[in-house]
Amino acid sequence: MILEVEDGLEVVGEAREGAEAVRQVAALAPDVVLMDVQMPGTDGIAATERITAEHPGTRVVILTTFDDDEYLFAGLRAGASGFLLKNCPPEELVSAVRHVAEGHALLAPEVTRRVIARSASRGSQDLDERIAGLTDRERDVLVLVARGLSNAEIARELHVSGATVKSHVSRVLAKTGARDRVQAVVVAYESGLAGQD
Repeated sequence: MILEVEDGLEVVGEAREGAEAVRQVAALAPDVVLMDVQMPGTDGIAATERITAEHPGTRVVILTTFDDDEYLFAGLRAGASGFLLKNCPPEELVSAVRHVAEGHALLAPEVTRRVIARSASRGSQDLDERIAGLTDRERDVLVLVARGLSNAEIARELHVSGATVKSHVSRVLAKTGARDRVQAVVVAYESGLAGQD
């Protein structure tokens, strides 16, 4: 109901369980899927993994009442482009759909804090192979992405052009194997890079 009244947004389908969601995506090719975690039959995590593998043009935002780290990290590993809790304000939900539809990724602020906390609780560790191939400048860019800066803000911080930042971000995604900025943030924190000062 929230999305149907928004200009420029069209709800093209609904599904009651994960396998049905996968079929709907195949038939309707939506730009964005809002995916619940717990559903009968195929759960939202498994459905997200299938959708992101089989339909790379469709972005998935996991929207759930379950404030649980295992759901969060499983969803991100499955290829979700974002993660929001169902108690988020309506305007935040609408903004998230628009943001992800434009090709961006997002984590709700409380989710980002939990990614950071989980990384900190694991203690410092050696940089893993996912970021070993990054140049010093690419590592700088990844750290700033992990802090939530936009490309324009990174450009100002590093005194380079927006095009240069975009190029660095593309190389970071390719080298780390991250699908988008959200997964790059997870790599940055899990590897310990973003926790370093």
